[in-house]
Amino acid sequence: MDSARIAELLASFLERPLSESQLEYISMYIDILLRWNQKLNLTAVRDPEQVAMRHFGESLFAAQHLFPRVGAGLGPDQAERRSPLRVADVGSGAGFPGLPIKLFVPEVHLTLIESNHKKATFLREVVRLLALADADVFSGRAEELPHGSAEVVTLRAVEQFDSALPVAMHLVAPGGRLALFIGASQASGVPQVAAGFNWSERLVMPLSSQRILLVGRRDR
Repeated sequence: MDSARIAELLASFLERPLSESQLEYISMYIDILLRWNQKLNLTAVRDPEQVAMRHFGESLFAAQHLFPRVGAGLGPDQAERRSPLRVADVGSGAGFPGLPIKLFVPEVHLTLIESNHKKATFLREVVRLLALADADVFSGRAEELPHGSAEVVTLRAVEQFDSALPVAMHLVAPGGRLALFIGASQASGVPQVAAGFNWSERLVMPLSSQRILLVGRRDR
């Protein structure tokens, strides 16, 4: 798919356009994903335009919300940081939202957490082909990582969400954020089971009234 078409498809999700190089990386990523998907069940979405909107659109919508000051630092709470802000994507699967976040904010240090070794191999191949620096793949279980491993943790389209949520919470550093990509019916119950987080940010995904981005900040 050419860059112009990708830009058109993503326009509803973004407040400002992506660069030409970002669009080219997305085009490459879609090609790699659909090629691997023929042998490995990475996504049920097989139409390239739907991949752009459903996977990249949601991921980039979250990225611009989590990192609104791209190009001018990573946000007011990160102004004094000397080391890269750490992002962990739990149950990364085909790489969403972690890899699009990395394309949007190259300066973060990204850890893609995926216990399925075939999917982890795919993720490493994407990282290699896109030549992404400071992007690692952890092919184990998220609960094996230390408490407070990242300032931003993401959780999207994982099986057994109820059991994955406490694991994701465990990884969030004090003052850090947990971004959940969930259905509208799930969102209301999260604050009751996720104590220690302030769940004040709730955004409806563009083009879908049933998909929510819910962001909680961990108490310091």
